[in-house]
Amino acid sequence: MNAQEKKTEQKTQVVEASCGQCQFGMKDKPGCDLAVRIDGKSYFVEGTDINKHGDAHAHDGFCSAIRQAEVVGEVKNNKFVVSQFKLLPQKK
Repeated sequence: MNAQEKKTEQKTQVVEASCGQCQFGMKDKPGCDLAVRIDGKSYFVEGTDINKHGDAHAHDGFCSAIRQAEVVGEVKNNKFVVSQFKLLPQKK
């Protein structure tokens, strides 16, 4: 491997996950879309979908609650490109 092929290892991090429009106030696109908040900044997610993690409009769904998620990915072009997304159980 030469210096131009430097590979950056992505780390697992716990982030806030929710509906970008309903909970994070993002206005970039209409409808309901999964977003994460990292260090106070919100990003729409590419690589998984809001509906793959339960009913978004349920009482504990992304449109009604901000949840914690364990993710692996990186910010590219002002979006969070996820390679792993695991929704964590809600704290009682």
